[in-house]
Amino acid sequence: MALSDSEVNRAIKTRQLRILPKIGKLNPAGIDLQVDRGVLLNPRRQKLVATMERVELSENLMGILHIRSSLAREGILASLALVDPGFKGQLTVSLYNAGDRWVRLRKGERFIQLSLFRLGTPALHTYSGNYQNSRGVVKSRRRKKLDQRKMENVIHTRRG
Repeated sequence: MALSDSEVNRAIKTRQLRILPKIGKLNPAGIDLQVDRGVLLNPRRQKLVATMERVELSENLMGILHIRSSLAREGILASLALVDPGFKGQLTVSLYNAGDRWVRLRKGERFIQLSLFRLGTPALHTYSGNYQNSRGVVKSRRRKKLDQRKMENVIHTRRG
């Protein structure tokens, strides 16, 4: 079930949710998050940006990110994923300008909304992946792992 603004406030008071330094704007069914630096999105280009806020979710909450509709109306698309229970850190978001005009985001501008959902039962295994305790923009770490595995296979093949 999605959390309303009153449930978000209750989750903050009971420390099931932490948003640091503070919530930019609490909406009836979510929290607006702010961009951590000024960004110019060129037409038909992608850019990674980070939230200004650090988000910390307990084992009973998960989040879903949505681009703000005003930015979607300007042609901004976002590749947004789930925020797993137990995640702690700043969120990195991939933005793509599908429009034909530049779009500028000012530092501190609200650009995505975090909707929170309470799980039926607490997660047994909370998030502990590559992006735990992220700070600022964090590029994909998937390629690094793939390259490392490839190198290990090459070394193993040469020895064999």
